[in-house]
Amino acid sequence: MHDRVWGWLHDPAHEVEGFVAERGGALVGLTHFRAFARPLSATTGGFLDDLFVDPEARGCGAAEALVRAVAEEGRQRGWSVIRWITAKDNARARSLYDRLARATPWVTYDLAP
Repeated sequence: MHDRVWGWLHDPAHEVEGFVAERGGALVGLTHFRAFARPLSATTGGFLDDLFVDPEARGCGAAEALVRAVAEEGRQRGWSVIRWITAKDNARARSLYDRLARATPWVTYDLAP
């Protein structure tokens, strides 16, 4: 699984892209994102799929820097929104997300094909 995702990130033809956060020359965080169509507004948005910061580096600003990097990329590409989901009990991340973005009233469902 990890090899496949790493391959996607290194394949310029794949829709998944990413940014890394470094601290003192060491990799401490990673985010994956991709564009998505928004037919009802005839726009394109960005979906932040994953955001991970090494537990030992949490609190150093890496997560915020990664979210802001995706937002800047979205501005440059003319995206209308950057969207992501998180778990209700992800209190630490949600405290950051609540500072950077607006929570929505949408409920997410998964259907196995």
